Amino acid sequence: MILPIQFCSQCGARTSLTIPPGDNLPRFVCEACQHIHYQNPKIVVGTIPQWEDHILLCRRAIEPGYGKWTLPGGFMEDGETVEQGAMRETVEECGTAVKITSLYSVYSIPHINQVHMMFRANMRDSHVTAGEESLEVRLFRHDDIPWDELAFRVIRATMKHYVDDSAQDAFSFHVGTILPASDHPHTSRTR
Repeated sequence: MILPIQFCSQCGARTSLTIPPGDNLPRFVCEACQHIHYQNPKIVVGTIPQWEDHILLCRRAIEPGYGKWTLPGGFMEDGETVEQGAMRETVEECGTAVKITSLYSVYSIPHINQVHMMFRANMRDSHVTAGEESLEVRLFRHDDIPWDELAFRVIRATMKHYVDDSAQDAFSFHVGTILPASDHPHTSRTR
């Protein structure tokens, strides 16, 4: 999915979609200054916050998925690492600090130009509070997770792996792709 860029961010002149010399993909190139406008996927980072045998979820106060449950996460900001972004999102949405233990899953969602990276994390304490983007936050035991009320397929896939891995007390790293026409993500699993 290519989003049109009509005007150059460098000089304001019109752009045209063309394959620049030395490239193999069409890009929006300024007709005046020749600046190439690259478009790359957005990185979404988040955590699976754990407190004892509970997982922290937040109920969304924004679209998409208003009123549905999700793990804390969001878009990375310039100048931060993936870990810093995941921890910041957890504080912003759930009002709690976490200690990241490991990268848990990476999902590509090419039809919306996103890559989701989720980290396993331990909550520093059990205090939580809903941020501006959350209607409420709550700790769930694994058997109480509101599966039918989860906001996104990527969250459902991540949570399913997490609950299955927890039951076996053996956590793996998960990589997958969420496709637009599929009810289930294509995933691969490595230890």
